[in-house]
Amino acid sequence: MSRIALLRWLQGFLPAPVTLRWTERLRAGLGALVGIALTGGLAHLMIGDASAIPYLIAPMGASAVLLFAVPASPLAQPWSIVGGNIVSATVGVTCAMLVHDPVDAAALAACLAICAMFALRCVHPPSGAVALTAVLGGPSVHALGYGFVIAPVAIQSAALLASAIVFHALTGHRYPHGHAAPKPANAPPDAASFTRADLQAVLSRRSEMLDIDPDDLEALLRETQMQAYARRFTEFTCADIMSRTIVSVTPDTSAQAALALLDRHRVKALPVIDATRRVCGIVTRADLAPVRGGGIVETVKHAIERLMRGPSTTPRLVASLMTTDVCTVKTNTAIAELVPMFAHFGHHHIPVVGAHDQLAGMITETDLISGLYRQSFAGEQKSA
Repeated sequence: MSRIALLRWLQGFLPAPVTLRWTERLRAGLGALVGIALTGGLAHLMIGDASAIPYLIAPMGASAVLLFAVPASPLAQPWSIVGGNIVSATVGVTCAMLVHDPVDAAALAACLAICAMFALRCVHPPSGAVALTAVLGGPSVHALGYGFVIAPVAIQSAALLASAIVFHALTGHRYPHGHAAPKPANAPPDAASFTRADLQAVLSRRSEMLDIDPDDLEALLRETQMQAYARRFTEFTCADIMSRTIVSVTPDTSAQAALALLDRHRVKALPVIDATRRVCGIVTRADLAPVRGGGIVETVKHAIERLMRGPSTTPRLVASLMTTDVCTVKTNTAIAELVPMFAHFGHHHIPVVGAHDQLAGMITETDLISGLYRQSFAGEQKSA
């Protein structure tokens, strides 16, 4: 019995399977290669002599793992890496100066660095190694004093962060994952649904920090909830849930007229169709915002443009403002296929086309969720 218990305990050390695609794993490795190379190259150009200040410090390798392999982690965000490294370097240098025994200084530095990072909301695991480097880095590091905080720590942290921002942007990944204000989420109105307050209450009862942003966790749970609903109705198609009363415009519609349609019908997007009713674009309130007038910067910008163009009576047309890369679905598309479109690709309005690619309807997140709920309610009544 004790042997079985021991085996079960040892099984707890086995890691969970990695679900990340191989392309993403290779992308993370390539990002670390680029980030570390650029950081070291920049340090070489700025510092010149590595005998006084190292081109790279070891904690940058750990930071690269977070920035490129798990960029959605709260521990990998810009303030975490820059703030965490600078705070920990400052703490480490101070402990090295005040405590003569290196072991005592290292232990105290790690302790104070963790407490400071929690207080300043910039927890970054590699920063613990930065604090130890300041204490145990040897005479060359000690000779830098508080200069160690600026060069190499702050410079290398900023360079690695900048390379991560550019790399993720070029490879089509969202970074950074800034904290956003809670948004009212559309979830299936079911007894099992949860609110943001429910999620916060559960997280506050936990005795450990989870390495996931609450916004990402909420989005993941809601996507899972939607996927579970969609799985139950694989035979349910877009034709069953789409809005058939469509307000559309043509490319030669004026922007002012399009805005008036949005206001009159209280919708957020208009499909743009050609003479054969085929979808050639989509225009949203955000696209038309410059027409109505945004903030002071937008107002000044467009005033300067009008002055440079001179007097003109030609109105701006939808064709110059619409998005031409439009995601459409067929009327017979299963609604299960809509879930990743709304969840991963940022779509909020998806035009539905018929057999000849002519506009047949429009689907929003609300249409998807309410349709799933209606079908679920009908299924429960049928089984009752």
